[in-house]
Amino acid sequence: MTIKLIVGLSNYGNQYTFTRHNAGAWYLKKLVELNGSIKKRIFEEKKHLLACINHMILYDKIIYLLLPMTSMNISGQSVLAVKNFYRILSQEILIVHDDLDLLPGIVKLQLGGSHGGHNGLKSIIQYLGYEMNFYRLRIGIGRPDKKNKKNIASFVLGTPLLSEKILIEEAIHRAINCTYILVKDGIEKAMQRLNKKNNYSL
Repeated sequence: MTIKLIVGLSNYGNQYTFTRHNAGAWYLKKLVELNGSIKKRIFEEKKHLLACINHMILYDKIIYLLLPMTSMNISGQSVLAVKNFYRILSQEILIVHDDLDLLPGIVKLQLGGSHGGHNGLKSIIQYLGYEMNFYRLRIGIGRPDKKNKKNIASFVLGTPLLSEKILIEEAIHRAINCTYILVKDGIEKAMQRLNKKNNYSL
């Protein structure tokens, strides 16, 4: 089974661009930047799909790229609309998202699994009829310091420290390399390659 749709989970709107919760969008925009001309870097708004859409050709395969035009908590609406429009199966989808349970600099690939409290994943699972057999790239953003009284919502909607941002960007580059292997050779080789790479964290 190959990948036909990559979703960068994020909140829609300029005010969220640099927030931790938009790590999925950071990944997707970097992926496009590395694999297309300047013209191809623009995501086209398709309001009937609640989505900003782009595409790329990788190993002679067309892969659609999706940034939801919704809040994180209802991302599933956009994912389902695009999935149905392009006739894509759940197991042909890769969801890229921020992860509180991984430190900045850590990236993990998996197939299936629960939402782990992530509201975007929770929405996607709900709208896909509780199918969880899609691929996931988890980009670590860490958790707030226990001494810090900020709640989780404030943390994920905040901007990372420069030291954190550098580590997250390094993780995104490894996630992109992992994506190439996933598309070409499958999840086992992608996971083996990713596990061999050093994951740097604070």
